[in-house]
Amino acid sequence: MGGDRVEDITKIVGDRIRIIRKERGLSQEQLAHKAEIEPAHLGRLERGERNPSLISLQKVINALEITFEDLFKYIQPS
Repeated sequence: MGGDRVEDITKIVGDRIRIIRKERGLSQEQLAHKAEIEPAHLGRLERGERNPSLISLQKVINALEITFEDLFKYIQPS
């Protein structure tokens, strides 16, 4: 049961990254380049296949020019 919640939040965070990236008009490759991470890694994060480290998340947030609050503000706790 606890594992499902981790997978859920990982998927939700990935969805938020993808939505904001698209709102910014960036491709995955463009965002990955700005964030200085591998495009394949960004793809896995967006699909919720990887639990992002805080460092990776910080890089993506900086590249999107948003705050942690912006990323999480529409995510409701279960």
